[in-house]
Parts: sequence; structure tokens; C-alpha cells
Amino acid sequence: MMFALVIGYRLFFHPLSTYPGPLLAKVSDIYAGFYALGMRLHLVMYSDLKKYGPVVRHGPNKLVFSSPKALQGNFSTLYNRDEDILTFQDIYNNERVTKSHVYELTVTSGKPSIFNAIDKQKHRRKRKLIGQAITDKAMRSFEPTMLGQIDIFIKEVLLASKASQPVNITDFTKRLGADIVGHLAFGYALNMQTDPTNRFVLQGLAVGSYQNNSFMQFPMLKNLRLQNLLIIVGYKSRMKYKNLLQQMITHRLSQEKHARNDLYSFVVDHLDDPTVGVTTSELWSEALFFFPAGGDTTTTAMSALFFYLAQYRDVYEKLTTEIRQTFDSEVSIRNGPQLSSCKYLRACIDEALRMSPPVGGTLWRELYSDELYNGPFIVDGHMIPPGTQVGVSIYALHHDEQYFDDPFVFRPDRWLTEDQAILSRMNSAFSPFSIGGRGCAGKAMAYLEASLVIAKTLWRFDFTLAPGRKGQVGMGVAGKGTGRSRPKEFQLYDTSGSRHDGPNLIFRERHL
Repeated sequence: MMFALVIGYRLFFHPLSTYPGPLLAKVSDIYAGFYALGMRLHLVMYSDLKKYGPVVRHGPNKLVFSSPKALQGNFSTLYNRDEDILTFQDIYNNERVTKSHVYELTVTSGKPSIFNAIDKQKHRRKRKLIGQAITDKAMRSFEPTMLGQIDIFIKEVLLASKASQPVNITDFTKRLGADIVGHLAFGYALNMQTDPTNRFVLQGLAVGSYQNNSFMQFPMLKNLRLQNLLIIVGYKSRMKYKNLLQQMITHRLSQEKHARNDLYSFVVDHLDDPTVGVTTSELWSEALFFFPAGGDTTTTAMSALFFYLAQYRDVYEKLTTEIRQTFDSEVSIRNGPQLSSCKYLRACIDEALRMSPPVGGTLWRELYSDELYNGPFIVDGHMIPPGTQVGVSIYALHHDEQYFDDPFVFRPDRWLTEDQAILSRMNSAFSPFSIGGRGCAGKAMAYLEASLVIAKTLWRFDFTLAPGRKGQVGMGVAGKGTGRSRPKEFQLYDTSGSRHDGPNLIFRERHL
């Protein structure tokens, strides 16, 4: 009886009852939870937004949007009580909005990290401190280390090319990303590119990301302690991961505090300051966030771009020409004016990020406090009831034909148009790193790493898809189902980041 009353209320009397959406989603988080467990919630959201319109009820207390106004708004004006004017407000730049309470379900150490801190002041303090490791000055200091790791990547590709072995780009770039983050966050050489010993970390991170996303989309899993079913998966890897983490911390603390250009060196003089709000012990938890935030994001961008270059040979030829005409040697490829002049390279990276956003799902937000502003919470003209989670489906927005012509075609030239109206329209709907105070602090680092890897690889090698079934890894398959049927789309699997596989490529060294 109670169950029927709850369903009846959510369908007919709930403040969100007038919004369209799948029937099951209106009455239960089981809908989102089911597709989150299947790692295709981003595809289902895209399909639902196409079916029901730009605002969809995707849970009993959730509204998902697909519009630039909801993403970043045209106006930042707050509700004016004196003039009684309602203006549009966005979600992610809005001072009244914070991360949804579901992020609390991902707290494991008892203290929130930069990823799951809901308190805005606490998040700002953490972000300001951690951000010191990825400022322009810090990146200039760290660049030689990054270049050294990229050179190892090139050597590993060279070894595979001499053996005529296919290179799984996802595997190679994940190892590269983890090695770079290991040096940046802990000043520690994980050596994943050349030694398999620590590669279990990647599996542990993937399991953790999947688990967190499942909890956030379907809180009942954790509330009913059903999370134990998920925790069993990868338990051994997580224990090994914790032991390695302790080893990394002990190793770093045994050195002089400024011995390396890493996170600890950049922030150590500000730790345990009450105005900062981050203790030395908490710093290591924050450092862990660099792995998914830095490693996974860049890995997805690079894997996707290699995939699309293999699929679109005209783009491949044009980008290869730009790189080889700009640089006279591989060693000359580094951060600076020459790299910045490669406009087509940047367009290719942006197009890969549009087609295959590293975080393609919805970053849920909710009203934080009305202590300063007592007006209604408006998103893209919709008055949002208290207690409602709101968010934008990035994957859906990136593939909306209102903002991107032929949205499932990889076309980097779209970003080089001289038509400012078209460019403005696209940029309003483009958000691979999120925006606002919670946006990705490492955006510049991600672009730099991707640019260097792609440029150095294309300068040194030619490549094609591996023959046979190996060459099909990463592709969609005709008739496979919702969002999985496009062969020329790099397939992503939605966790709180993205899982993917491939492409498998055959590299041939250039003979100069």
C-alpha cells in the first residue's frame, strides 16, 4: 500500500510531475542505476533528451538539461526582489548551487576531498592549494619530466613498430598518464610504461570510478549496504593500491621538501595553515585525485583522437602535414610558440573532446543556500523546486545538431571557421572539462600533454588501423543497440569518467 502511495505521489503530485521522462525514472532511481551499472547512462540520456525534449525528469528528484543556457547561461543576474524580475540562471557558474548530496556517498576517509567536497568555501581552499601544482609556472618547471615520460612512450611505440605488433592506444596512454601523474602528485616513478609491476593501479582506479558512479546514480546501493557486492570486485587490487600509496608517501617524505617539482614541493609551505584548510595527511588524499582527473581525462582525449585520425584519413594527412612542416625535429616539439601555432592540432583535440567527452555524463548539482538570495532558483527559464538535483548531459549537448552540424562526423575544420556567430554557438555548448569553480583545474595541462604526444607521434611515425578484428576494437557495431551502432564513433563506457578500449594501430617509423 505504501509503495503504491509513493508511486502515485511521484507520478501525479510531486513538484516535478509535469516534466516528461521515462515512467520508471519518474518513480525510482532504479532507472538511472540500471544503466549506470551497464556503463551506458550517457547514451540513454542522449536518447531520452531526443525523445522527450531539452529538459527530462531522469529520477524522482532529478532534471537533466541539454542547453547552453543551463550549462553556462546568458545572464548571471540574480533574482531581483525589488523589481520582481526573473532572469535565466545557469547551473555550473551559479553561486547558489553546489555539488549534489550524492557526492557524499563517495567519501571514504571520513573527510571530503576536492572531488566530493560539497561546502563551497572548503572546496575553494582545497582547489586554490592543489592548483598551485598546475599553474603556468609550475608546469614550466614540470615540463622536462613530462617530456621525459612522453619520450618513453615514443620508445615503446617504436619497439612495437619494429616487431610489427599492434599498439592498443588506450593501454599505452593510460600507462603514460599514470606515470606523469605519479611524478606530478607524488614525485614517484611508477614506471608503468616499461614495467608491469604497478599496472594493477589502473584496474583499481577503474573499479573505484565505476563503484562511485553507481552509488551516485543509485544511492540505494549504498544505503542498503549492497555496495558490498561491488566492493568484492577488485578488493585485492585496492589493498595492493593502498600499500603502494603508503610506499609512495614514505618515499617522498624521506626526501627534502623541494627535492622534486611535484605537488608536495609546490604546496608544502602552505600546509597545516588554518586559512588553507588542508593538513599534510589530507594532502595525500587530494593527490590521489590527480589520477582520474589528470590521467584519465587526457587518456580519453588522446585515445579518441588516435581513433578518429585512423578513421578519417583526410584529417590524418592534414594534421601530419601541419606537424611535419612546423617542426624540423622531434626534439624541437615542446611547449612554446611553434606548438601554439599548430591551430589544426588544437582543432583536432577539441573535436575529439566534443565527440568523445571524458566526462560525458551529468554532473549533478543542487541549491546550496538561500541565505543571501531568497528568490526562486531558475535554470533556463524553469523554476526548480527545492531538493531537486539538476545537471547538463554533456554528451547530449556535444551531439546536438542545433549547435554542431553533423554532430556524429569528426570535422576539426568546424573549429577554424571565421564565422564568429557559428563559433560562438559551438563554444556555448562545448564543455569537455566542465566550467565554473568546480571545473577542471588541470585543463591547460591536459591540452599540453595531448598536444605533445600527438605531435611527437605524428612527427616520428605513420600509422594505420590494425588488420582484422583487432582493428575494429573501439568501434560501434551496427545493430548493437542504443548509441553503440555507429562504427566511426569511439565507444566510451560511462563511469564517473570514461572507460574505453583501443584503437589498435600499426605504426611504421618514418625514414628521413
